[in-house]
Amino acid sequence: MSKSPSIFLPAFGVTTLALGVAYGVASRDYGADKIETLQDRVGQVESHAKAATEKATQLELNIAQVQAAAAERGALGVDLTAPAPASDGRFGLGRTALPVEIAAWDVDVLPDGRGLPAGTGNAYDGEEVFAEKCAACHGDFAEGVDNWPVLAGGLDTLADEDPVKTVGSYWPYLSTVYDYVYRSMPFGEAGTLTADETYAIVAYILYSNDLIDDDFELTHENLASFDMHNKDGFVVDDRPATEYEAWRVEPCMENCKEATEVTMRSVFLVETPPEGGTVSMMNPAKPEGLPSFSATGPSFVPVAAPKLEEAAAPAPALEQVDEGAQLVAAGKKVFKKCAACHAVGAGAKNKSGPQLNGLIGRTMGTVDGFKYSNVFKAAAQEGRVWDEESLAEFLAKPRSYLKGTKMSFSGLKKEADIVSLTAYLKANSE
Repeated sequence: MSKSPSIFLPAFGVTTLALGVAYGVASRDYGADKIETLQDRVGQVESHAKAATEKATQLELNIAQVQAAAAERGALGVDLTAPAPASDGRFGLGRTALPVEIAAWDVDVLPDGRGLPAGTGNAYDGEEVFAEKCAACHGDFAEGVDNWPVLAGGLDTLADEDPVKTVGSYWPYLSTVYDYVYRSMPFGEAGTLTADETYAIVAYILYSNDLIDDDFELTHENLASFDMHNKDGFVVDDRPATEYEAWRVEPCMENCKEATEVTMRSVFLVETPPEGGTVSMMNPAKPEGLPSFSATGPSFVPVAAPKLEEAAAPAPALEQVDEGAQLVAAGKKVFKKCAACHAVGAGAKNKSGPQLNGLIGRTMGTVDGFKYSNVFKAAAQEGRVWDEESLAEFLAKPRSYLKGTKMSFSGLKKEADIVSLTAYLKANSE
C-alpha cells in the first residue's frame, strides 16, 4: 500500500505540464497585445517629438529673423532700447510690431480663402494623421470620445428636437474648420501641425461626413470654393436695426399692486435625499391656503409635510439565463463602435453609413437613399448577399474584404465581439 501514490505521479505531471503550456500560450497572446499597444504608443510619442522639434526649429528661425531686423534698425541709428517718449493720454509702452512678428501670428483664414497657406491633403493620408493626433479625443471615425465633440454625422437632424451639430451637419464654411484645426489642434500641442497635415485632417473629416469621395484632393486652391451642407442655414443678425428700438420703452411704474397672491402651484417639487442626487415628484399643494406676498415678505410660511416612506420593492424573481439574449446584449455593447456611422432598430435612418435593419440576407449596397462607394455598387450588381460568414469576414478586416470601401473602420480584433455583434444584427434582421 505504501507504493500506491506513485501510480498517480505521471498523470499529475502531465496535467501540470498541460496547464503550464496553456498558461504560457495565454500569457504570450496577452504579452503580444501589450507589446503591440506599447509599440503604437512609442510611435506616437516619437512622432509628437519630431513635430515639436520641427516647430522649435521654426521658432528659432523666427527669432533669428527678428534679431536680424533689430540689428538692421540699429544700423540705421534707431535705438531700440531707448525709453518711449512721453505722450498725452497714452501709456507709451511697447513699439510698432515688425512685419515678421505680425506674419508669425497672422494665421487666420477667411471664407474666401485669404490666409490659406499652400498645401494639399486627402482622406487616405488624413486617416493616419487623424488616428495619431485626433482620435484620442474625437474617436477613430470622428464620432467623439466621452464628452469630446462629435465631428461626423448628424446630417438632416438640425430640425429635430435633439439636433446633432457636427462639422458636416452644422458648420457653414470649410475655412473655419481649417483655421481652427491649424491654430488650436492637437489638444495640448497647438501649432504643431504642418499645412499639408491640416489639409489631410480636414479632408478626412469631410470624408467621414460623406461630403467628398475617397479620391478628392483638398488644396489651398479649392478649399474656399467647397460648399458645406449647411452653408445656407445661417442669416445675418439684423435685430439691432429691426427690433431693438421697439424694445426700448420706458417701463410703467404707476398703479402697481401693493401685494400679490399665489394663484398657481409649481408642477414639480425637487427633493435632495441624504444619499445624494435629486428626486422629482408632483406637487400635491393647492392654491388655497398658500401664503400671500408683499414688500415685507410672506404672510406665513406653512410647515413642510414629512416625507412618506416608501415600501421596499419586492426582490425580483430569479430568471433562467438565456444565452442567446446575453449574446445579443453583448453585441449591442459592441455596436457602440458602429453607432457613429450606422443606426439599427425601430426608426433607424441612414447616417454617414447605411441603416442596418434586415442586414442578414440583404443584397449588398441596396439601401434606398444611401450613396454607396463604387465597390458596393459592383457588389450589388453581382448580387452578393450578406450572410453570417461574409459579415464576419467584413467585420474582421473591412478594407481587405471589400477593397475601395469608404468605411474607414480597421476591424474588430476579438472573435467574440464579431460573434456577438453578428447575433445583435441578426436579431434586427428577423
